[in-house]
Amino acid sequence: MKKWECTVCGYIHEGEEPPDECPVCSADKSMFVEVVEEAAPGESTTGQTAESKPAPMVQPSFLLKAYTLASEQIVKHHLHPIMVHTPNGILPMALVFLLITAFFGLPLFETAAFYSLVFVLISMPLVLFTGYEVWQKRYRGTMTSIFKVKIAASIVTVILLFTLIIWRVVQPDITTTASNGRWVFLFLSFVLVGAVGGAGHMGGKLVFGNRKN
Repeated sequence: MKKWECTVCGYIHEGEEPPDECPVCSADKSMFVEVVEEAAPGESTTGQTAESKPAPMVQPSFLLKAYTLASEQIVKHHLHPIMVHTPNGILPMALVFLLITAFFGLPLFETAAFYSLVFVLISMPLVLFTGYEVWQKRYRGTMTSIFKVKIAASIVTVILLFTLIIWRVVQPDITTTASNGRWVFLFLSFVLVGAVGGAGHMGGKLVFGNRKN
């Protein structure tokens, strides 16, 4: 029976034909290649002669070496799944604090929520960078529906973080004073949590596929 490998995520499918869609990363059928056995040792697969010389290698710069090393460590040690726990864990807590402030008038919770938003914003460059590296190295930068959702959710997250933080700086009492603006602020906070939750859900599909158990 033939084996087909998804060139995006490495999923192996057994059958006469590749699946119409990868069950792990949703890549199209065209992204599958047939897995063939390697040629036996000693067999010549190219027309190279014994006299052919390899092309001279260009030594990479120090910055390129450092970048390559960092990229390899990000993928090897799964740093992106670790980093995404920051927004996925802290932002729901910040939303709860904002709701407590709005309904019970406890300003200390609002202060904690504000600094939580600031901390998440500071961590976002590393979250995005590790995600980009994993996308390029492990999934070859393929733009499937899952990655489109994750990228869109990341953009929405950054925009909303900037919006809420700047709004809070300009109007410090936005959630402690009863007004229409307070409910808009809370609504945007809900959207923010939904965006990071959606990105996390898509990431989970990449890791666990369509498992039922």
